[in-house]
Amino acid sequence: MTPPKLPQQRLYNQRLTATPLDTPADVVRWLGAVQAQDYLGSLWAIGVRSRHATEATIERAIADRSIVRTWPMRGTLHFVAAEDVRWMLELLTPRVLAAASGRLSDLGLDRRALARSAAAVSRALEGGRRLTRDALYRVLQDVRISTAGGRGSHIVWSLAHDGLICFGPREGKQQTFVLLEEWIPGARRLPREEALGELTRRYFTSHGPATAHDFAWWSGLRVSEVAEALALASAHLVSFQVGGRNHWAATSALESNGRAPGALLLPPFDEFTVAYKDRSAVLSSANRGRIQGMALLGPTMVVNGRVAGFWSRRLAAGSMKIELQPFARLTPTARRAVSSAMQRYAAFVTGIG
Repeated sequence: MTPPKLPQQRLYNQRLTATPLDTPADVVRWLGAVQAQDYLGSLWAIGVRSRHATEATIERAIADRSIVRTWPMRGTLHFVAAEDVRWMLELLTPRVLAAASGRLSDLGLDRRALARSAAAVSRALEGGRRLTRDALYRVLQDVRISTAGGRGSHIVWSLAHDGLICFGPREGKQQTFVLLEEWIPGARRLPREEALGELTRRYFTSHGPATAHDFAWWSGLRVSEVAEALALASAHLVSFQVGGRNHWAATSALESNGRAPGALLLPPFDEFTVAYKDRSAVLSSANRGRIQGMALLGPTMVVNGRVAGFWSRRLAAGSMKIELQPFARLTPTARRAVSSAMQRYAAFVTGIG
């Protein structure tokens, strides 16, 4: 087969140029997980791939419990589909917790302290209650568990990795926490091999073409586990060489016509940039030497399939202004395409199309 062009094919498989999906849950389920430590950015990451989406519709999906925000992989916040949250936590978080044990111990958070924290948090949240982070810290302090010096955030992080709590809907601008089992009762569990194969199939279907090292970076799996994972999902994947490196994708996802959209404004930590260990494919040859990989984790402006600059939004006096930082002067055609992308984002935020 003729190797596909990586940026165009990834844009297509990530539903940035293919037909948008119908609901926020469809998007999150398709991608497997959507990185979400930048909350407003993660709403747009879902919205840019959804049909008729606004910030309000994504937040409604959170309140309706069809998508869940928690720490399922790499110790980092993501949105996952509700039915996937339990098996993903069980597959991916034990290694993260083991790696963090030294830091937790340094903070005085041994097994006994974390068990006391879990008991106090469970009592405070049971019965469908939800609490903000500050309120949850007060619960811990009331039973003489210090939250100072970063202990509070590490306790919350650890309890979420253990599958006790997750984020609920916002109260105003404040995030809340809920008990995961009450919020998403009966979320399915999968045997390890089935879970590993499912995660692999989803990643290479929605993010491919990608390498084994890309998948290891995204998932947090060891390289040895990735080899096992590729074997488990092999019936659904095809491999080929791109630039002398082996890439995998799902045969069902190799349908791009090779064209890229005029322009996209993508949020911080968007899957198009963050989900690959090697991010050079999204940069033109002129920019690869001067743009550092971590810089691509901010809000990016994509023109004709490649990152062409950065952008930011500024809210003031009830209005929103989008500021652009292109790497080079945009052509008139590119400026029109970027203007259209700005209008699309403004409609998403305001709900006025």
